[in-house]
Amino acid sequence: MRGGVGAPPVFDGDTRCGLIAIVGRPNVGKSTLLNALVGQKVSITSRKAQTTRHRITGVRTVDETQFVFVDTPGFQTRHSSALNRNLNRTVQGVLADVDLVLFVVEAGRFGLDDAKVLSLLPQDKPVVLIANKLDAVNRRAELMPWLKSMQERRNFSEFVPLSAQKNSDVQRLFQILKPYLPEQEWFYDQEALTDRSEKFLASEMIREKLFRLTGDELPYAATVVIDRWEEEGNLRRIAATIVVEREAQKGMIIGQGGERLKRIGSEARQELETLMDAKVFLELWVKVRSGWADSEEHLRSYGYE
Repeated sequence: MRGGVGAPPVFDGDTRCGLIAIVGRPNVGKSTLLNALVGQKVSITSRKAQTTRHRITGVRTVDETQFVFVDTPGFQTRHSSALNRNLNRTVQGVLADVDLVLFVVEAGRFGLDDAKVLSLLPQDKPVVLIANKLDAVNRRAELMPWLKSMQERRNFSEFVPLSAQKNSDVQRLFQILKPYLPEQEWFYDQEALTDRSEKFLASEMIREKLFRLTGDELPYAATVVIDRWEEEGNLRRIAATIVVEREAQKGMIIGQGGERLKRIGSEARQELETLMDAKVFLELWVKVRSGWADSEEHLRSYGYE
């Protein structure tokens, strides 16, 4: 379905390139969608809300068009810690710069948090509604009245029901988005996948394994800091610290006889070796920094923008 603010511009040039923000409430599948669009994992995923905390840029060049996707933290609408305010500033900063916005929701669902995010989207930019997790919808016919109700909420430029897990849906999305990008030179090399460093990706992969292996036991106020990074040919020597707010959380991460921390390190190391195509030697430590998530000074020191 088409129409709404921001009809595709018409250009005669050979190459197109533009910035595309991926926004939505936590846990609608933004990072999964970004990874599928890029064709490689550049943004971490987990069931825990607010896994993504930074502006993550993923790049995919298809024929003459370069798509520069910006995965954002989910808008925080409930809590007002310094960390959450920082995350929301990150999202707002991204929206000011992009050519196109992908507003991601779960197909057939639209709650108060989705509505709050929608109200914050700029009125002067084209917004594409991505109805994700289509594979979880039992009766597709029920989507039509839902899509009609969504169209009444905003004059979306496009409506795209899809599953980020399905390659054909992802390839179709490229063709839908292409006309909205301006005619200009590419921002990155043709083979580029992200603007983030290996060091940043390492901290993110460790944090993903931390959240996945602690489940709902660990509050999301935990972060990872890279203390040492050494490269010796095809070897990466990495030392990292997991920072938590309370002593009890430290014990939870270390586990009985250190088994949980060993597993976090082992799974992170294996994924990093695949990502970097290199041998990785990884050391992990856990430290307590009370109140770090509500301290602007600590947030800056831990790399939050």
